[in-house]
Amino acid sequence: MSFPDLRGFLAHLEQIGDLARVRVRVDPNQEMTIIQHRVMALNGPALLFENVAGSSYRVVTNLFGTRRRTDLVFGGDPAGLGQRILRLSKTMMPPGIKSVFRSRRDLMALSTARMRRVKNGPVLETVSDSPDLNKLPVLVCWPEDGGPFFTLPLVHTTDPETGMGNTGIYRMQRFDGSSTGMHWQIEKGGGFHFHKAAAMDRSLPVSVILGGPPALIAAAVAPLPEGIDERLLAAYMMNRPLDVIDRKSTGHRIPARAEFVLEGTVTPGDMQREGPFGDHFGHYSHAADYPVFKIQRILARKDAIYPATVVGKPVQEDFYMGEALQAMTLPLLRMIRPAVVDLWAYPETGFHALAVMSVNERYPKEALKHTLGMLGEGQVSLTKVMITVDQGVDVRDMAAVSQALWRNLDAKTGIHLLAPTAQDSLDFTGPAMNTGSRLILMATDAGKPLRNDHPSHVPAPVDLHPDVQATTALGPAFLIVQVKDACRDIEPVRQALIHHPASREYLFQIIVSSDVPLTDRMLVLWGWFTRFDPLADLYPAGRTVAGNRLIFDFPIAIDARWKTGYPKPVEFDPQVEKRVDRIWTQLGLPAGRI
Repeated sequence: MSFPDLRGFLAHLEQIGDLARVRVRVDPNQEMTIIQHRVMALNGPALLFENVAGSSYRVVTNLFGTRRRTDLVFGGDPAGLGQRILRLSKTMMPPGIKSVFRSRRDLMALSTARMRRVKNGPVLETVSDSPDLNKLPVLVCWPEDGGPFFTLPLVHTTDPETGMGNTGIYRMQRFDGSSTGMHWQIEKGGGFHFHKAAAMDRSLPVSVILGGPPALIAAAVAPLPEGIDERLLAAYMMNRPLDVIDRKSTGHRIPARAEFVLEGTVTPGDMQREGPFGDHFGHYSHAADYPVFKIQRILARKDAIYPATVVGKPVQEDFYMGEALQAMTLPLLRMIRPAVVDLWAYPETGFHALAVMSVNERYPKEALKHTLGMLGEGQVSLTKVMITVDQGVDVRDMAAVSQALWRNLDAKTGIHLLAPTAQDSLDFTGPAMNTGSRLILMATDAGKPLRNDHPSHVPAPVDLHPDVQATTALGPAFLIVQVKDACRDIEPVRQALIHHPASREYLFQIIVSSDVPLTDRMLVLWGWFTRFDPLADLYPAGRTVAGNRLIFDFPIAIDARWKTGYPKPVEFDPQVEKRVDRIWTQLGLPAGRI
């Protein structure tokens, strides 16, 4: 089943009881965020807000808030899409009549991965050359956001030299009725196009698509190689061509069945302060200067629906979308690197903060080759911590990964610290924006396990230090230690951990803040990996210089506390929560309050 536009998807969701129409008046300023959070926590439906304060347009959110809905966008089986291409690459070699016949079904599916030009479409039902973005119900998600943000814009640009298209999702802060910020982070295709345009001293035409085929939203997030048009992936996912309209104003081909399209330009040198914004790292990203998108025209359906999403602490919609995209791309990765068995970027850490890869190592140190190779590939190159384990280890299970580290991590050969490196723009732990460090942990089997008996027990907080208020373990390698907010200096805590007979048995001692609940593994990973920089925050028990190499001694403490200078974690405004409480029973949503 495929959906040519947003409305077809919503109609299907309503038919299967997975869409809720909210007819009570709801404010896009924080109220929708709170409602979506509560509904997601209840594994609830997509939300169509039909009575939106300050706007005549309807708003749809929580489109991808469950695995079932997300899988629908991928044709029911994200992994199957990637397997289809992998299968085709194998059965078509060597090419010939027999191989074509064997692959006929896959070839027919691949033949639909194209754009089909049409002269007209619903998106041209209204055309405004006097745009007013203030009429759109743009969400303010968090109390300290810098303003209203477009959170699900599909930003389309073309390479000024080659004409190749790129469609990506980059947040856009609404500055006024005709301009927004354009948050082009590093390693983003649209940013590369703008860099080329700036070098040529010319403006870059931009088309921002709101709505359209849900598959196009998924494709816009996909980590495709530079130069591959996401619209072709969307058509492949839909198993049908994507209908597009040629636009002379921008030179772009826009989806004919989009809800809105904003047309305009971004000009080199035209910058404005953007942010802060509560992002998928669960904190407010810092304000910074970004290019300004000047809107010249708005195209829209007559009764256009405004799509939005909300990010923050896990779990949010991007969690399920990230899961599905990883399932889809793994077979393609294995086609390029057959020794890679599995790769998992942890959604609860914001994806870029932690990835675990399993490898079929066929000769000594082959795993390191593939690890370094992956850290040079596109979005994966921004990974902060990469752990490599043997095939057979479940890379999605951090306890199993911990067990692999316990058995096989050798401090002399398996720990690699790289600095300085480029860093995800939203990662705030480095010394400056876009700058940080990398930690590589190699835990592949070298034959005999390095360790057998696990640590004897988890030490009680009272036995460690007065600033320690809770402890837990995540497998045999990691001791998690929660400290009080009043703890300003971790050195006394670290010394206590080194000298306690139970805590010093663990390979890593992770020190986290009091807002990280140790009973919730997902939030433990969130609080741990979003709040430390490998170069600055690793404290080994000792260091040894061997030749030109620096070797760390276990145990290694990691200071993953929230620190002065870090942006605040996102929290709801209690007054807005109370407003939502008052209308909750009128919303017609699943029972329960989170």
